[in-house]
Amino acid sequence: MPSAPEKLYLAAPRGYCAGVDRAVQTVERALELYGPPVYVRKEIVHNKHVVAQLRERGAIFVDQETEVPEGQTVVFSAHGVAPGVHAQSAERGLKTIDATCPLVTKVHVEAKKFAAEGHTIVLIGHAGHEEVEGTMGEAPDSIVLVETVEDVDRLEVEDPDRIAHISQTTLAVDETRAIIVRLRERFPNIVGPRTDDICYATTNRQMAVRQMAGKCDLVLVIGSQNSSNSNRLVEVARDHGADSYLIDNETQVREEWLEGKRIVGITSGASAPEELVQRLVAFFRERGTTAVEEFEVVQEDVRFMLPKTIRTALAAA
Repeated sequence: MPSAPEKLYLAAPRGYCAGVDRAVQTVERALELYGPPVYVRKEIVHNKHVVAQLRERGAIFVDQETEVPEGQTVVFSAHGVAPGVHAQSAERGLKTIDATCPLVTKVHVEAKKFAAEGHTIVLIGHAGHEEVEGTMGEAPDSIVLVETVEDVDRLEVEDPDRIAHISQTTLAVDETRAIIVRLRERFPNIVGPRTDDICYATTNRQMAVRQMAGKCDLVLVIGSQNSSNSNRLVEVARDHGADSYLIDNETQVREEWLEGKRIVGITSGASAPEELVQRLVAFFRERGTTAVEEFEVVQEDVRFMLPKTIRTALAAA
């Protein structure tokens, strides 16, 4: 008989955040309004399932705006883009729809402000991540990237009294806090954003997993390999005593993970749709698990308006 846990806990909140919901809806509305093809620069959100569904409906995903035929419509992903991308798109006569998450836009605004004030900006983030590339593009001569406390220890800046910190929105809360503490120790006059850069959804999903993991033998996180916030959820679960694995969907669950596991927790990254969670629950129910309980830590009611371009077009239609 295949292993079946006695009980499932479903972390709440989990899954789509307001920024992802807005970005996915933006592409869906653009396809309805303008018809396919609608081009999307990079993956609209870091989830293979979502990207595949939008591709079926006529979205064409490209790596760079230069791949979009002149005069066509292009959507910028939730992760944000550098100013150079806007400039290049304008040169090519592209109709642009900016689906950048408002919380990422906030970090871009902070970068420009600190740069204008003459600060060296320490950006806490992961090298190569699209959000980091977009943010660094706002002030490339003023921003240095750090990923760890050790990076802070090696950091040399021109003027230790003119330094500021900002961060990627999808980082591990505890790790980022440790890096900021070290920055303050090394640079007592460092300034930061008025409010935390790590987004509410990242914080809440990590908080739910942190509390749930202690009650679980195993935590399964639904999300794609390139999803920063999903990878952080796996780390948080492991740090708090549970085995944990990242899966795209229920077909990736391995039998050896389930051996001897009585209680399994399930969560999903901020770009993973709820249907994938329900498919995983159905997978366990078919094996004989009957007890399924929501593990609610906090309620979310954040909503973001669609980009103005889309709102205006919808009103006209």
